[in-house]
Amino acid sequence: MTRSQIKTIVLSMFFSALAAGIVGAIVFIGIAGLKDNYLSKYLEELPFKVSTSTPETGNKETAPAPTLTPQIIEKKIYVEVEKPDRETQIVAAVEAASPAVTSIVATKDVPVYEICYVNPFEGDPFFKDFKMKIPQPCQKGTQKQKVGAGSGFIVTKNGLIATNKHVVSDKDAAYSVILSDGARFDAAILARDPGMDFAVLKIAKSNLPTVKLGDSSKVKVGQTVIVIGNALGEYQNTTSIGIVSGLERTITASGEGLSEILENVIQTDAAINPGNSGGPLLNLNGEVIGINVAMSTTGQNISFALPINSIKTSLAQVEQFGEIRRPMLGVRYAPVNAEVKTKLNLTVDYGAYLTKGPSGEFAVWPGSPAEIAGLKEGDIILEIDGVKITEDKPLSKIIPNYHIGDAITLKVLKSTGETVTINVTLIKMMG
Repeated sequence: MTRSQIKTIVLSMFFSALAAGIVGAIVFIGIAGLKDNYLSKYLEELPFKVSTSTPETGNKETAPAPTLTPQIIEKKIYVEVEKPDRETQIVAAVEAASPAVTSIVATKDVPVYEICYVNPFEGDPFFKDFKMKIPQPCQKGTQKQKVGAGSGFIVTKNGLIATNKHVVSDKDAAYSVILSDGARFDAAILARDPGMDFAVLKIAKSNLPTVKLGDSSKVKVGQTVIVIGNALGEYQNTTSIGIVSGLERTITASGEGLSEILENVIQTDAAINPGNSGGPLLNLNGEVIGINVAMSTTGQNISFALPINSIKTSLAQVEQFGEIRRPMLGVRYAPVNAEVKTKLNLTVDYGAYLTKGPSGEFAVWPGSPAEIAGLKEGDIILEIDGVKITEDKPLSKIIPNYHIGDAITLKVLKSTGETVTINVTLIKMMG
């Protein structure tokens, strides 16, 4: 090989190495750039921040370790809970409450009659020889007979039972309670509430099953409700279901010789038949939210129940004292609104209009503070201690806020047209 050939080969190798070095540098720079971009993106996606700043130090050849700042990562875990279906809830509620639902039966000594044949002219001297006998009913003693039936529910293990007043209204009758297992007990009437269709009985039995009282202030229109009771006075622990159709209704209920204005009652389309009165209205938890009290005789699926909260205080007083101790004014009234104003040709559209019941119930209770103060049928109580009586603030909600012995001031529009101020002292409610 000649010297010139060797020189050519050496130069070729040099330029190849130089070209390879240049290409390698370019590739390295590209890879470094990609690495920096990828690292930046990676750092942005980390659940904590990485600080890459280099603080001023004496040794610039050594980079400090990255500073890590922890961050809270919020994680949501969703757990699907299977809810019982409506049918399962209804069955469970009925099973829980039914053992504490009772039937209440009223019995009375009633005359026993049979047909007798008598001579209408017997003892008459002019017809002494006239033999004639005609049939007519003759009383042959008395016998106990069922004269009424209703429902109730056990509220204490020692035998206190809640029901409607009209179920036990006959003071000449004897009452017995039939439990869900068929056991029968004589019952004593501890309290009849003259201001509400509510009464409390007592039987001599302990360790009884009880219902759970709910909170009627939480009742909503549309929620499912359950009725249990002695339907038609024959079918014990009959169950029906429906919904809450309305709240805070005001109705005039009559029956058993009584008539009362019931305020703030729960309306339902669940079947409440004769005999269901006094039984519980339940929610799907098996809690008592009302006492079944009335049904419409002119419509279908329109029934009513007293809110359970309205009788809790009375129940507690009967349990503690054996009687209801609530303040009493002693009037029967109809709430006045624009419609009543027009119908009765009144001069005001608010207040409590004192009126008799359809069965002759007193507008002003004899011997009551209202009678002593001179209130009469046709008067309108407009205010109590400056509080205006309206549909939202009826008399029945204002009086319970006072105590026995409290003195109150009434603003009254007399039936004569005169507006007067009357001072009244409340007494204990008469049974």
